[in-house]
Amino acid sequence: MGEIFTLANLVDLALLIALQAVLGFDNLLYISLESKRAPIEKQKSVRFWGIVLAVFFRIVLLFLLLNILESFQQQLFAINIDGVIQADFNLHAIVVLFGGAFILYTAMKEILHMMSLEELDGEQREAKSVGFVIFWIVAMNVVFSFDSILSAMAVTKVFAVMATAIITGGILMVVLADTVSEFLHKNRMYEVLGLFILFLVGVMLLTEGGHLAHMKLFGNDILQMSKTTFYFILGVLIMSAIVQSRYQKKLNKAKQLAMAELNQSRNT
Repeated sequence: MGEIFTLANLVDLALLIALQAVLGFDNLLYISLESKRAPIEKQKSVRFWGIVLAVFFRIVLLFLLLNILESFQQQLFAINIDGVIQADFNLHAIVVLFGGAFILYTAMKEILHMMSLEELDGEQREAKSVGFVIFWIVAMNVVFSFDSILSAMAVTKVFAVMATAIITGGILMVVLADTVSEFLHKNRMYEVLGLFILFLVGVMLLTEGGHLAHMKLFGNDILQMSKTTFYFILGVLIMSAIVQSRYQKKLNKAKQLAMAELNQSRNT
């Protein structure tokens, strides 16, 4: 037991906690947006139990990857349509491709919903069941887990260190989940930003899954989006949203001043 708490393991633990925090951003964003599909009075509970169950299954996945990693990499089947698509699918590639496609679908559906007349009229969509929402939070968390766990395995192979980092990351998500959800609710413009970030995450996962499957479409290799590219685009999106938000506030303030001057001139 004492060997676990060596200086090297404590340094690895600190690094992994930081890694969990960085890679957990898109996960937390998905949880906050997905929980809105549950009844209003159940959303806080959905976020809590979704994260708790997700942490449990993430540790299970960690155990499986440590012991049967080769099974996730073994080819299950291949597709070869000459000149159209070539791919060799393993379990890892299938999970990542499915997660990317579902996140892309979810982001597009929510973006289109925001643009619909239903949203403008203030009508509420039918809430999904608590179990349904928690299921998708846990399922997508497992998809997000692959990257963080494989990155963690490059740092250390000590199960206790990685499990501690996962649990600590889960505690941080529980603490921040309600704050993020309330912020997005009060600042709808940033909710739009969050959906486009999820869209970007979906694209990144699809390219990663295609790369893992050695996929070719119409003779072109599917290349994985690099983390550098992802964070660069993410930074541009956030900066654009901040500039737009501040500019919109200035326009609204100028409009209010103009209306006040117009009313004053009419009264005199």
